[in-house]
Amino acid sequence: MIAAALLSAGCDRQGASDTLLVDYQRRLAEALATPPPSPSPPDNIPAFPEPGERLFEIPETREGLLDVHALRRCHITTLVAERNSTLGRVAPPSQRWHYELELWRRLEACRESEVAEELGEADRARLERLTTTKGEQLARVGWNTLLGSSEWVGNFSRASRPLAPRGVADLAPHLAALDYLETATRNQFNRDWQLDTSTLEGHLKTLQESPLSARLLRTLMLTNQRLAETNALLARQLHQGAACEHRDALRRVSEEPLNSRVQPFITTLAEQTEAWFGALDRLYDAHEVARAPIRDYHRRWFSLETPDTPWAEFQAAHATHEALWDRLRQACGLDQGA
Repeated sequence: MIAAALLSAGCDRQGASDTLLVDYQRRLAEALATPPPSPSPPDNIPAFPEPGERLFEIPETREGLLDVHALRRCHITTLVAERNSTLGRVAPPSQRWHYELELWRRLEACRESEVAEELGEADRARLERLTTTKGEQLARVGWNTLLGSSEWVGNFSRASRPLAPRGVADLAPHLAALDYLETATRNQFNRDWQLDTSTLEGHLKTLQESPLSARLLRTLMLTNQRLAETNALLARQLHQGAACEHRDALRRVSEEPLNSRVQPFITTLAEQTEAWFGALDRLYDAHEVARAPIRDYHRRWFSLETPDTPWAEFQAAHATHEALWDRLRQACGLDQGA
């Protein structure tokens, strides 16, 4: 009773996907007349880097009121006042990004206008210095906007559960959120493109609805664990030559839990993981600057190209599983008539 209760608690934590895979293992073991594997819990997903590891330190730019007032024809005084207000100081990262974008663009436009030519030498030097400083900081501000938002950090929550066997009900809005973030990042130095803060915050809210990065990674790690256990079972029975004693039962397992439920789950997981991880790749690649701990974290756990990632392990485990079943079908004549 205690063992059964512990197994039930484990399945509750892992969710319906684990129930599906463990049931498949059990039915396959019964058809092979051998004990099923003892399901081991997969490792937890890795912790997201702490703020000190993922964010850039950006020194605050300080100018006196009279100095800023001298640049009033650059149309920055109201903007600076809003940023320095009580609300401005507690604004979310998305609004701070918009402020920095707008400030740099106004300074850049002013530097290229006749206003700059009419300024005194000290004010013209100040305009040049401010424009250069804000331009140099902008890429880091964009990075901090993403990596400093609670919505983004929450997307990698270790408390997340695996996905259901059907996967994400509708991935499109979540992919659209990553696409907008990528577009905004690639166009932050494009003065013809405007960041819409309401659109940005709407997409961040979509990301907050479900921590898909964590859930997909957890589902991959769970599936990899169960496939490894099942592959070991199949390989052992094939090696011992004891796999074909109950051919009809094996055929039923192949047709029902494997082809009807497990394979659709694996196909959906592969498609949605590839789409999501690919979008993460493009978003990070859009940033001109990045903190090394985040690059390393992404490369180790979410890359589609790096070896020894959960995605690479999943592809290898699935390929091995299909190859073992091909050997089983051939050895036992499962594709032939009764």
